[in-house]
Amino acid sequence: MAAKDRDRFSTATRLRLLGEQTAARVYRSQTRRQARRSRLTGRAALLALVLCTMVVALAYPMRQYVSQRAEIADQEREQRQARERVEQLRDLKARWQDDAYAEQRIRERLHYVMPGETGFVMVDPNVAKQSRADLGAAHRPWYANVWDGVDTSDASDQSTDRKTP
Repeated sequence: MAAKDRDRFSTATRLRLLGEQTAARVYRSQTRRQARRSRLTGRAALLALVLCTMVVALAYPMRQYVSQRAEIADQEREQRQARERVEQLRDLKARWQDDAYAEQRIRERLHYVMPGETGFVMVDPNVAKQSRADLGAAHRPWYANVWDGVDTSDASDQSTDRKTP
């Protein structure tokens, strides 16, 4: 037994045990590294590549789909507005069919009065000054005004000539 205990505590035995323990640790760390490395396999890389390809392939059609849906919504909004405008115009047409409404509007716009009534027209002096100032023709030379009149009449004559065959 004494020889056995001596071998147990000898330097060679200790170094051998220490070497075995170190080898076991190194082996364990290498298997851990291999396990970490083996997480990304060829299949996983192929799957990631396929997913990326699908995302890229579907990005443009999805963008087109979203833009077309927005365009459809705009068209529906415009259609709704057009229907509302048609309804307003129908109401206005129906009102103009009534003789009393037409007479009222004519009297307002043309300043007509019925026999026996006295008509008054009140002019606001501020409005008259503003309308004269807005014309701007007074600030230009006379020949510029004449030339503009000639151009305007020529343009209207040409547009009438085009309309009549």
